[in-house]
Amino acid sequence: MSEKDSGSGPASGRTAVPLDDIDRQILSRLLEDGRVSVRALAEQVHISRANAYTRIGRLVAEEVISGFTARLNPKRAGLGTSAYVTVTSEQKAWRDISRELREIPYVEHVALVGGDFDVLVLVRTPDNETLRHIVLERVQAIAGVRSTRTWLVFDEVRGPGADWTA
Repeated sequence: MSEKDSGSGPASGRTAVPLDDIDRQILSRLLEDGRVSVRALAEQVHISRANAYTRIGRLVAEEVISGFTARLNPKRAGLGTSAYVTVTSEQKAWRDISRELREIPYVEHVALVGGDFDVLVLVRTPDNETLRHIVLERVQAIAGVRSTRTWLVFDEVRGPGADWTA
């Protein structure tokens, strides 16, 4: 049985990978600019390029870094309407609901949460009419969804990511 199969190790998400100050500096700079060259990154954190390649490779292998992606400016991309939709579900339906939510266009993020509702969904659409369609005709049509509540986002404060040097 592998580490992944046994539920232990980095792949299970149950144990934190030990990070030193250099790892945290690398993560902080990658969060600021995921396109930074390894050469520039190595210079910024005062390590060799070989060391930087090795550390990034280890952080990817240990799933501390789960991928490299672009950060989208929703308004400039034509997605000017954003909302958080809370979903209350039937007790054992959350897996199916989560899977179906991820397949709906304009759903950016799905989180299973504890509290007054079961699932929190971030939806970004071109306009209110599309948001209405997504919530009333797509989300509420999923088997096991008992109720939804929509919180329209008026403004967002976006940071470069977590401060990994703290």
